[in-house]
Amino acid sequence: MGSFACNCSLIYDDNTKEAIIIDPGNDFNNILSKVKARSLNVKYLLHTHAHFDHIGCSKCLKDELNAKILLHRCDENLYQALNQQTSMFNMPPSEIGSIDTYLEDEMDFSLENTKLKSFIKTIFTPGHTEGSCCFYTEEFESPMLFSGDTLFQNSIGRTDLPGGDFDTIKKSIKSRLYDLPEETQVITGHGPMTSIANEKKFNPFVSA
Repeated sequence: MGSFACNCSLIYDDNTKEAIIIDPGNDFNNILSKVKARSLNVKYLLHTHAHFDHIGCSKCLKDELNAKILLHRCDENLYQALNQQTSMFNMPPSEIGSIDTYLEDEMDFSLENTKLKSFIKTIFTPGHTEGSCCFYTEEFESPMLFSGDTLFQNSIGRTDLPGGDFDTIKKSIKSRLYDLPEETQVITGHGPMTSIANEKKFNPFVSA
């Protein structure tokens, strides 16, 4: 989605039509068209972090869909600086919406009217930003991790922007993500999917 090709994930129950969006990006019309085409009721807008390419259209989606914005408290200042971010990259300004709930480590989310009390779990993984989080679920055919910009295929998120720290992101990956089942499929913040097994074996930045 959007100018930096953020990987946005739309997760929904085909029966109840309730949905969760992870990292809406900054492409309002594209996301809205996919939601409307499926007649979905979006409950949550979950954000792995507050860089503009992951959260730029969240306020508009919140207003249009009556969905809740969720972000870790440690990224609130970064979110409030959204238009300073867009200015740095010569992008148009974005509206800033209020954060409804602050994400916390191990916080669970579910879709109503299902038997799943804990559908997606939050994993706090600072390093790319101070408040970076990943989201993990075991409710698909294989375990799945939505890693945002913390972990990429054979790479990691950049740490040279405000709030980034190389030693911290390495610790987050090794202590939190590499403990997940090796068969876990990873939807990254940008680029192709990978797996925990692949990254433990081949990632040149963080070895197992």
